[in-house]
Amino acid sequence: MKMTLSSLFLSCYKGGDHSDYPPQSPKKSNNKVVATKGHSSGTSTTRSGSNRVSVTDLSFPSATTLSEEISISLAGTNLYVFTLAELKIITQSFSSSNFLGEGGFGPVHKGFIDDKVRPGLKAQPVAVKLLDLDGTQGHKEWLTEVVFLGQLSHPHLVNLIGYCCEEEHRLLVYEYLPRGSLENQLFRRYSASLPWSTRMKIAVGAAKGLSFLHEQKKPVIYRDFKASNILLDSDYNAKLSDFGLAKDGPEGDDTHVSTRVMGTQGYAVPEYVMTGHLTAMSDVYSFGVVLLEMLTGRRSVDKGRPSREQNLVEWARPALNDSRKLGRIMDPRLEGQYSEMGAKKAAALAYQCLSHRPRNRPSMPAVVKILEPLQDYDDVPIGPFVYTVPNHDDTNTTTDAQTPKERKRTHHRRHPLKSPKSSPDSHNHNADDKSN
Repeated sequence: MKMTLSSLFLSCYKGGDHSDYPPQSPKKSNNKVVATKGHSSGTSTTRSGSNRVSVTDLSFPSATTLSEEISISLAGTNLYVFTLAELKIITQSFSSSNFLGEGGFGPVHKGFIDDKVRPGLKAQPVAVKLLDLDGTQGHKEWLTEVVFLGQLSHPHLVNLIGYCCEEEHRLLVYEYLPRGSLENQLFRRYSASLPWSTRMKIAVGAAKGLSFLHEQKKPVIYRDFKASNILLDSDYNAKLSDFGLAKDGPEGDDTHVSTRVMGTQGYAVPEYVMTGHLTAMSDVYSFGVVLLEMLTGRRSVDKGRPSREQNLVEWARPALNDSRKLGRIMDPRLEGQYSEMGAKKAAALAYQCLSHRPRNRPSMPAVVKILEPLQDYDDVPIGPFVYTVPNHDDTNTTTDAQTPKERKRTHHRRHPLKSPKSSPDSHNHNADDKSN
């Protein structure tokens, strides 16, 4: 059956390929899809079987109202449909004091929702992302995000609470993740380095998120796996965000999906860039790049380094299978405080993920199986007391003594959406370096 999810946005859609369709006048309702999505339970949920709505299923009829389309096409979700007026209240009219960062999608503001805004809403801080009409992304990416995150729920996927679509306005409302992105935590200057055990915990969580997407009956290829899209909650649990470039994977006898090349330089797999053929193995390669970033403390592409070291994969991959060379590329900020055996196994896994032959890369479930035991290795040398000068900002920061036994972590509360347009400490939910 052809789903018609796109019609639920016709009431606010202007321009684009479907501008010839007249806008609808939605009926007033309680602005909530009546069903459960499963975010609060901590379990994985999705539409049953292959009935999950895909972006390619969308059509644009002219006679269906917004509320009817939500009940038909997004049955089984728990998304709230916010009004622009409500989101102005939530964010104090998008005040500069609540500004969190800006990326290719647009600016992000912090807000707070409770049952005063809408009966039944859990009181919680949120991140409200606005589509910049002059930005590098548009309605299609916004729609893709709603379609995927509106139907998929997992402890390692960010929780999309709701959206707003009025006239030309497009907004998304997410859970607020206080520790920001992996990119911020890993590369930010003047802060304590992420401990080895925390890095492995993040790697496992991110791998579980990708594995969940790949194992759907209608597989999902994330297509933009990178450090800035891995967000961290207060306990450093990783959650994948930014599904604007996600694609439905091949089904049946198909081996790949042919699509326009999009992604981020340094993370995109070479064969996809050359051919446009997208597979789950494309995500596995990108995971290998991020794992390599966590091992080395270096960015995937760094133009500030000598020419032979600017591309991380080209520089580091030859050392991953050589125990004598591995120590030379490990992140110096770890100061040797890592499991030697765990590092060797993680490096061997990264080497496999970065294989030039897609068939030689492991599946994401296999990656999870290899990574999970690495969190528990206790052969980490005893290190010195580490004190970090507090970084005073609008969030809470604490300092800890970091020892392998106590496993105390330095807390840096940051919003999850960092942008290259803003300071290194801000959040980017949609990077500006996505290329076609």
